[in-house]
Amino acid sequence: MSKYKLGLEYAKEQDQNDELSHYRNQFHIPKNKHGHELIYMTGNSLGLQPKSTKSYINQELEDWAKLGVEGHLEAKNPWLPYHEFLTESMANVVGAKPIEVIVMNTLTANLHFMMVSFYKPTKTRYKILIESDAFPSDKYAVESQLRHHGIDDKEGLILWKPRKNEELLRYEDLEAILETQGDEIALIMIGGVNYYTGQYFDLKRITELGHKNNCIVGFDCAHGAGNVELNLHDSGADFAVWCTYKYLNSGPGSLAGAFVHERHAYDKNLNRFTGWWSHNKQTRFNMRDEFDVLPGAEGWQLSNPPILSMAAIKASLDMFNEVGINKLNDKSKKLTGYFEFLLKQLGEDTIKIITPNNSEERGCQLSIQVKNANKNLHNKLTEAGVISDWREPDVIRCAPVPFYNSFQDVYNLVEKLKAILNE
Repeated sequence: MSKYKLGLEYAKEQDQNDELSHYRNQFHIPKNKHGHELIYMTGNSLGLQPKSTKSYINQELEDWAKLGVEGHLEAKNPWLPYHEFLTESMANVVGAKPIEVIVMNTLTANLHFMMVSFYKPTKTRYKILIESDAFPSDKYAVESQLRHHGIDDKEGLILWKPRKNEELLRYEDLEAILETQGDEIALIMIGGVNYYTGQYFDLKRITELGHKNNCIVGFDCAHGAGNVELNLHDSGADFAVWCTYKYLNSGPGSLAGAFVHERHAYDKNLNRFTGWWSHNKQTRFNMRDEFDVLPGAEGWQLSNPPILSMAAIKASLDMFNEVGINKLNDKSKKLTGYFEFLLKQLGEDTIKIITPNNSEERGCQLSIQVKNANKNLHNKLTEAGVISDWREPDVIRCAPVPFYNSFQDVYNLVEKLKAILNE
């Protein structure tokens, strides 16, 4: 017997009993031209704006206007150490120690900086393993790293593929690859949560497998940060990167994050690209000293922090700090489970959910295939006031985000989908 029930009353009741429901009012929900709120289900692509964001950014604009360069030390939130105001909160979100985390650059730039340090090909061990349907940006980045080292990007790339007629990846197949080719693989670089299927990988299991075969292991957590409990420190991964504009609600193209495990924190011999912000803070402004790298993830930061983007990240992280990723994760499981329950009422001959049905193996995204449907279905959903996400060839991605989506959102979405399918 299901723990969920049908009907609008049940959805309303769940919202009334939800201790996080008031956070919805702290976000700007997009509206249609008649002023009615849209059902926004694309936090996996771009998170909504917290209402507090404007005041956080305005604070910095005012300090810049009043203080000019003096704002580096005299602003309400001094700009010189501004990135440090984000470190602890971000570490909590991704399950890391503060020394392991830095907010800087953008996602793919961070991935390249990590590979400069951690992809160390030799004549015999030079291959990179990624999932076959990795986000294109990851594939392009690792291929370019292979070429940069004079390696053929097709020969040097190993793909972990799903089995025939399956969508999800199996760990047995990864084990088989490592058994036969493990001594040729220098780096395993997997998307922590796959963008297409929504499959959340067991980071610890993959890391242990990789390390057993002497491979470096890194993750792109763009679809995981702020969505699932990543526990990056405990996973043992060598590095990870993520963006902040999806589940971390920091605005389009905002800064990204990077994690470097603390066992690498004091290794000054790690090859890396450097800049003055990775140099010892005590002597940074002496200007003529030899480079002296900072310990931890800060040792990968090149430039002074872009304050306006960081202010938007701070607005969101302060909310994450208030609630905690555990509570958000608990609500996420209930909300996504309810979504799955309602979709299954439409019949498995109509709807196929390709995301794992085990709540430990997914975040809040469900990827839906509708039989005999094409992009027209997605267009009709959009016209009906549902903002979802179409991915070729035939998947609609919906992410009921625990911060601002409600049980009623989920109920209304499925009702609209049902009406379109019954046309």
